Amino acid sequence: MEKKLRVGILGATGMVGQRFISLLENHPWYEVVTVAASPRSAGKSYEEAVGDRWKMTTPMPEAVKHLTVMNVNEVEAVAAGVDFVFSAVDMTKDEIKAIEEAYAKTETPVVSNNSAHRWTPDVPMVIPEINPEHFEIIKDQRKRLGTERGFIAVKPNCSIQSYAPVLTAWKEFEPYEVVATTYQAISGAGKTFKDWPEMEGNIIPYIGGEEEKSEQEPLRLWGTIVNGEIVKAQEPVITCQCIRVPVLNGHTAAVFVKFRKQPTKEELIDRLVNFKGLPQELDLPSAPKQFIQYLEEDNRPQVALDVDFESGMGVSIGRLRTDSVYDYKFIGLSHNTVRGAAGGAVLCAELLTAKGYIKARD
Repeated sequence: MEKKLRVGILGATGMVGQRFISLLENHPWYEVVTVAASPRSAGKSYEEAVGDRWKMTTPMPEAVKHLTVMNVNEVEAVAAGVDFVFSAVDMTKDEIKAIEEAYAKTETPVVSNNSAHRWTPDVPMVIPEINPEHFEIIKDQRKRLGTERGFIAVKPNCSIQSYAPVLTAWKEFEPYEVVATTYQAISGAGKTFKDWPEMEGNIIPYIGGEEEKSEQEPLRLWGTIVNGEIVKAQEPVITCQCIRVPVLNGHTAAVFVKFRKQPTKEELIDRLVNFKGLPQELDLPSAPKQFIQYLEEDNRPQVALDVDFESGMGVSIGRLRTDSVYDYKFIGLSHNTVRGAAGGAVLCAELLTAKGYIKARD
């Protein structure tokens, strides 16, 4: 790319906003030129606005430290200086819907980490290796919004990244019933152990809204476009429990699957390790070379050893075995703030750029 696209981060001071900033440091296609946050942060330098709340393990990039934080509600002013924005705003669902549409209507593409638009019928919710064809609905969304360039695209919930790709890789064997329990890291709540000391040595068997997302969002990924809307798939039926565990980064899932066509274990592993998508074919900057790895050891995957596989953009699977009630069971692991949040959104933006949906303003 001759000249880097100018990127704005909405909600730049929060944990996912910080992850966007750390991932985009030295990105070959994108340059963060604008950071926007709540009115209380506006007018401060980014370094000052974040203060002692920098949650990444790597230092704050020098290039953003002295950017002046803009008021995210001043939509026209923020949009004027960027080619597109990533959204990680911390607002109510209705407020997020409204502000993301407002940005789109300034002819600014919005790639969102938020859940607010995941079920808007003409907004694509995409894992680029699974359902890139859903980006085709953008033309219908633009008609509704009255835009030529602006649109909203979203990525799905962090909780599904460790099993939805697996079930996609096994599609030919027709999985039809799935039971999943997810063990979710505290960074999924935007926290560290410093912020949330009561999570040390603790488990909380409830995460608001997660179980419905974990059961329903994969079905939308596997859905089809009908008359300008995405219609979700009906199978496999998924039931899920979501548990908060004392881990900083990395969501683990224990999953049971029933198939209509009976595969061998060797066939299932083969489909996992050879599963590729458009990001791999196009060699996008953030695409993992190996999307899914299979680990033979009985005690893998482990958060401590495997969460950063492919710089946090890959998925690790282990303990695949037959089950006495279901056909097979396995353990999955994915990085919740990289693949599951900011990294997944960056990969979406890269694919949107490669396909011509995001480009420099004239």
